[in-house]
Amino acid sequence: MKMPKNYKFEGTEARLYKWWEENGWFKPEVNPDGEPYVISIPPPNVTGALHMGHAMFVSLEDLMIRRARMQGRAALWVPGTDHAGIATQLVVEKELRKLGKSREEIGRDSFLDFAWEWKDRYEGRIINQMRSMGGSADWSRTRFTLDEGLSEAVYIAFERLHRMGLIYREERMVNWSPGLQTAVSDLEVETEDEPALLYYFKYPLKDGGHLSVATTRPETILGDSAVAVNPNDERYKAYIGKTALVPMLNREIPVIADEYVDMEFGTGALKVTPAHDHNDFALGKKHDLPFINIMNKDATINENGGQYEGLSREDAREKLWADMQAADLTIETKPHTRPTPRSQRGGEIVEPMVSIQWWANMQPGAELALAAVRSGRIKIVPERFNKIWEHWLTGILPWCISRQLWWGHRIPVYYINGDESQYVVARSESEAYEKARAKYGKDVTLTQDPDVLDTWFSSALWPFSTLGWPDETPDLARYYPTTMMETGYDILFFWVARMAMQGLLMTNDIPFETVYLHGLVRDENGRKMSKSIGNVVDPVEVTAEYGTDALRFTLLTGGTPGNDLNLAIDKVESNRNFATKIWNTARFIVANIERVAGDKHQENSETDLTTADKWILTRMNETVADVNRLMDGFNFGEAGRQAYDFLKSEFADWYIEASKAQLNEGGARAYTTLTVLLTVLDTGLRLLHPYIPFVTEETWQQLMQAFKASGLGIAPKGGWPEALIIADWPNVGETFTDEAANFDRLRELIRGVRATRAENNVPPGKRIAATIVAGENAPFIESQRGVLVALARLDDAALTVVESATAPDNAATISLGDYTAYLPLAGMVDLEKERERLEKESADLSNQIARLTKLLNSPFAEKAPAAVVQKERDKQTLLEASLAEVTERLQTL
Repeated sequence: MKMPKNYKFEGTEARLYKWWEENGWFKPEVNPDGEPYVISIPPPNVTGALHMGHAMFVSLEDLMIRRARMQGRAALWVPGTDHAGIATQLVVEKELRKLGKSREEIGRDSFLDFAWEWKDRYEGRIINQMRSMGGSADWSRTRFTLDEGLSEAVYIAFERLHRMGLIYREERMVNWSPGLQTAVSDLEVETEDEPALLYYFKYPLKDGGHLSVATTRPETILGDSAVAVNPNDERYKAYIGKTALVPMLNREIPVIADEYVDMEFGTGALKVTPAHDHNDFALGKKHDLPFINIMNKDATINENGGQYEGLSREDAREKLWADMQAADLTIETKPHTRPTPRSQRGGEIVEPMVSIQWWANMQPGAELALAAVRSGRIKIVPERFNKIWEHWLTGILPWCISRQLWWGHRIPVYYINGDESQYVVARSESEAYEKARAKYGKDVTLTQDPDVLDTWFSSALWPFSTLGWPDETPDLARYYPTTMMETGYDILFFWVARMAMQGLLMTNDIPFETVYLHGLVRDENGRKMSKSIGNVVDPVEVTAEYGTDALRFTLLTGGTPGNDLNLAIDKVESNRNFATKIWNTARFIVANIERVAGDKHQENSETDLTTADKWILTRMNETVADVNRLMDGFNFGEAGRQAYDFLKSEFADWYIEASKAQLNEGGARAYTTLTVLLTVLDTGLRLLHPYIPFVTEETWQQLMQAFKASGLGIAPKGGWPEALIIADWPNVGETFTDEAANFDRLRELIRGVRATRAENNVPPGKRIAATIVAGENAPFIESQRGVLVALARLDDAALTVVESATAPDNAATISLGDYTAYLPLAGMVDLEKERERLEKESADLSNQIARLTKLLNSPFAEKAPAAVVQKERDKQTLLEASLAEVTERLQTL
């Protein structure tokens, strides 16, 4: 019946986690008859390492799962990893280069073998790091987006969408990464304003003269198909329909009119490059202009660039501009800031480029997803993101689903005899031959499309493919649709919306009922964490120093739904101290078990509850109600803060202190007090377990062992389950409103006494006299004499409680309406020494005020910056307020 002096998270966390998992408590079958509560984990990159974004979602989702499990629900958290096409291929290619090889050199099959070996070697890292955060996922159901079952789901989804006419092959504008040599999604492009130049030049006209045009990318002049002006621009009306000549190439292009042209930007005349600009692409389609691609896959100039063929786009820019200067076609350059798209992975500037790719028509799925949110079938938290959902899905554009990579799901399209206009869609080569021979005859040769599908295509199937779809598995029948999709708001469109669309199209049902969005984890100054800035906080390092619970609690209580969180390490340290507070509270209780058990006069029976007992039980049940209300409303941060405040500020700081006097009475009073202490701490540990699972479980186990060994027969309501992780979630019990209100008034009185002691610098160990005038409440105050004496550090022999009295001389007065307390100053301090101290403080303050007054009346006030002068005035105001307070204290003395 003794607890270790300190809680040591080192070793404890791994031991408890192993014990939980070995007992099968992470599985939904723990509550076989419970209502399902299902979360599909946002699958991290298979070769990735844990960062704060992962730590955030693991903490949040584990909180949800642990609470649901304790509520008796069949809680299933489906874990897994994503093959992360571009990210993984980059890493693997980097490793090959270390070996002096390249993927082109070793070929596709050998490259994929190497990639799978790499995946098998590093997949465990991110999984183990998520486990170290306390994630209680059912790891026996771990999935990988390239495993056999999920790959089958991908090919069937592709086949179905193609059969619906929603997947097709077409030449369109894409984001082209020259370094990766593949199309990339908008998510993989980071656009920021960067300094650039705006180049003004003359666009020659065939019939003589020129138009003044401006561009930020002169090299794209080589791919121009037109010059556009606004039809309402009086400067250019006469030029509409004329022919211009592409500088240095002399290719003829038309001057066209379109209201899209901004008359105020640049010169008001716009060069149109349909093959290398997203906006120009639309103009090109509208006016049926030629699409002239001037770049190779590596962004060097191709044969359409004439004499500039073979140059990089940067060198072509310089050479073309120099040649135009020599030809007197340049006007000037001006500094300019332009949005610059860069590849998230490679860092190079992304090139808008027309390319033949596979596309998915998202409109039908978008309409279903919009209807699901509008009707409330899918709820988004916080609700303000409904507007973003509407904005993104209304008028949605086709999705480029093909990537020019080797690692990923290869597009299940097989071309007939090398003719890319004829093909079959099949899940395997054998199936493809069967289909092709049936349609085109026996003498066919098939070539599979070399591209792979965008990683987000397989991720969009995640909620149902991980449960066995397209097969009608028991898991799919019981656990789909899932309950919660928790993820960052930054991928609401790129992932969440696509899951909603694919789920509704493939399963004819929503994939999840609620979408909970968390924000980004930033540094303590609100900056985005970045290696270049050097402000990245590694969660593995933080948990190694402060423990997993401290980081979890900081992440879970430091923010609100949909908003970013600023992470401060001193807050993590503070939350580690909270774990120590919990442990020490339990040590106090356990230390008193033996004392109560050894009391010959205690009869293992309870007596009436004291006012302090009723107050803490009332506050406990009010906290349970508040926490449940907040968690049901997805306000997990505030729920955790309220549980924290209750256990730390009310239970530990108030009731524990009040209980000491009750325990000292022995007998039935001590027995009842011990029962209340256990009841409240047990409830608090249950409320906090989803937030800080390790310290709560270890503390609870220590309590259980000590109480069971005592023979006192004291146990939580419902007895002792084997572990806190599977204990029942607290329900609201009886409250004692009137008695709790009385005790709160008593706390106000105690706080008043404590404040007066502090103001008069009374040593903490010194007991002082007091007269408390309480009117008709005097009997109640008298009944709380023990609490008052203990918590306010009063002298029991010099404490008087009366209904009425005249205010004594030389006493500090604490007025609380129906209560008034008088504390004789002579009993608190040495009046003469206190007077001397205050007079010295008064003199010091007067001197400081005089010096500041002199300064502010000097030329300084006119010459110094206004902010500096105001700072000095504010300092003077504070000093004057302090002097007034000291003067008043002196008068009181």
